[in-house]
Amino acid sequence: MIQTYQRLQRRRAAGEIDGFTLIELLIVIVVLGILAAIVVFALGGVTGKSAAAACQSDAKTVGTGVAALQAENPTLATSGLTSATWESDMTATAPVTGLTGNPFIQTWPSSSSYSVFVGDGTALPSGVVSLYSLSGTNAPKAITTLPIYGDVYVVAASDVGGTTKGWAFNATTNPIEACNWAVLGKA
Repeated sequence: MIQTYQRLQRRRAAGEIDGFTLIELLIVIVVLGILAAIVVFALGGVTGKSAAAACQSDAKTVGTGVAALQAENPTLATSGLTSATWESDMTATAPVTGLTGNPFIQTWPSSSSYSVFVGDGTALPSGVVSLYSLSGTNAPKAITTLPIYGDVYVVAASDVGGTTKGWAFNATTNPIEACNWAVLGKA
C-alpha cells in the first residue's frame, strides 16, 4: 500500500494525474462528518432556549397590554374581565363596550410550546390543571389560590406523552423562571 501511494505521488508530481485520490476524498468526508456532528451537538440546546426567550417576550408583551388596558380603564383595574375575555378585549380593533383605548396588543401570542392567559381572580381557564408559584427556589410550588386578576400566566403545553399538563406559572412576578419551567421543564 505504501508503494502504491509513493507511485501515485510520483505520477502526480510528474503531472500524469489530475484530481484527488480516493483516500484523500474519504479523509475529507470523514472530517466534514465530524465537524457536522460537533455543530449539531452544539446547537441542540439553542431551540429550547429560543422558545423560552420567545415565551418571555410574549409574557412581557401581554403584561404591557394588561397595564395599558388597566391604565385606560381604571374601573377594570381590579375586576371585570374574565380570562376568556382578556384575549378578545385586548386584541379587538372595533370598540368594545366599557373599554377605551383598544387594541392593547396587535395579536395574542400563540405557540406549540406554551400558551399565555391573564388571570381573572375567579377560576382557572379550561385545560389548566394546576397553578404554580415561583418563590426563588429550585422548583415551583403548587398553590391552591386562584389566578390573580390581571397577572399574566404561561402554561406548559404538553409532556413527553403528548397529554396536556395544564401547569400554569405566574409570569408577572418572574417571567424568566416561569417560561423556563413552562417551556424547558426546569429553571
